[in-house]
Amino acid sequence: MTKIKPFYDGLVLGGGIAGMQAALDLAGQGFEVLLVEKEPTIGGVMVGLNKVFPTLDCSSCICTPRMAEVAHHDRISVLCYTDLVRARRRNAGFEVILRKKPRYVVEEDCIGCSLCELACPYFAPHEFDQGLGARAAIYIPHGNAIPQVPVLDPDYCMLDGNCARACPKNCIDFAQQAEELSVGVGSIIVATGLRLTPMGAKKQYGGDRHANVMNPLAMERVQSSNGPYGHILRPSDGKIPRSVAYVQCAGSRDQSIGVPYCSRVCCMYALKQAIMIRHQRHDTQVTIYHMDIRAFGKGYEQFYRRAQSEGVRVVKAKVARITEVENGDLSLRVELIDEGGRVADIRHDLVVLSQGTIPGWRPEGALPLEVDDDGFFAIPDIAARPANSTAEGIFVAGVATGPKDIPDSIVEAGAAAMEAAMYLDRVRESAGEMA
Repeated sequence: MTKIKPFYDGLVLGGGIAGMQAALDLAGQGFEVLLVEKEPTIGGVMVGLNKVFPTLDCSSCICTPRMAEVAHHDRISVLCYTDLVRARRRNAGFEVILRKKPRYVVEEDCIGCSLCELACPYFAPHEFDQGLGARAAIYIPHGNAIPQVPVLDPDYCMLDGNCARACPKNCIDFAQQAEELSVGVGSIIVATGLRLTPMGAKKQYGGDRHANVMNPLAMERVQSSNGPYGHILRPSDGKIPRSVAYVQCAGSRDQSIGVPYCSRVCCMYALKQAIMIRHQRHDTQVTIYHMDIRAFGKGYEQFYRRAQSEGVRVVKAKVARITEVENGDLSLRVELIDEGGRVADIRHDLVVLSQGTIPGWRPEGALPLEVDDDGFFAIPDIAARPANSTAEGIFVAGVATGPKDIPDSIVEAGAAAMEAAMYLDRVRESAGEMA
């Protein structure tokens, strides 16, 4: 049975960079915090990135120490692989029902030796590597995962007992069931992050059909030293790409797919990845097709200029469709705006769709929160109090409120933690006066 306290001052939903920062900031003010993450490990999207823009610092080197700090903080309890079922208001706080999914591993006994993973002969596409790599049916999500506890995937496990026989602590439990947990909390911070728009959202681009049309998170993993390949290769045949194209606004600023807004980070991550391709493969030509480049943050315009100076071609154009031709190459039908609207068919080895961001989670009755037309959580006074939701005692941070980059997500997490701390202080003061 999972052991948690009956009451926490704060519940943080989401273990990405915003959720971790909010938990650390709230716990740092003396409050007890429960951090709940739906995936088997904390870290969110950021831990899977290669570099961050515009500094090109190692993303994991920034994120992993924060993960460790959260895991070892005396006032933070972490529940991974857990979903929020519902939260109901109780006086000034909330009664929260959580559902902890089965790992089929007794977490308290596991020592993270990976012997079960090594003994498993059955493999599946690796989610952390965006399906480009493989992992065993029982696996630790990645090398920096916290907790370092494997999770068994019943869809691929053949129940042959190899992992159980290899486990030195006898902690494999094939009969483990989901647990429903009830806990009281004084406040809630929602930092549920993002998802990318589906690869097949724009059918004319063939993102769900053509092997060499990649999503940007897959390119992050390909570029990472601990990624599935170790260096940049085409997924279809392992060929080193000599010509790479980025198609901007492939999943945002498009009413036809229900994402009319700008996702803010797409231009910058495309420029970052383009620079990294040029650093790794000096003879690879990288072209970014865009309607306009939006470089709005500190140092972003300089980063844009740097990309151009390092040989990245930035072309103002509209891509009408992507067609697969012989050898897995791709032909792009392009309207070249700076050339008077001339239409051309341009061939590339590899294409990356700069997909937009959409909400990572929707409350659907689990929380009494309103959402805007775009699906992100509504903020009544976004100018003055950007962390305050439409419900008293519930605060929001990061991409849960709209598209933003990592620095803005961290700043909002701090604001949410401060708002939650002030709310808890007011509740305690009011309770003291009533007593």
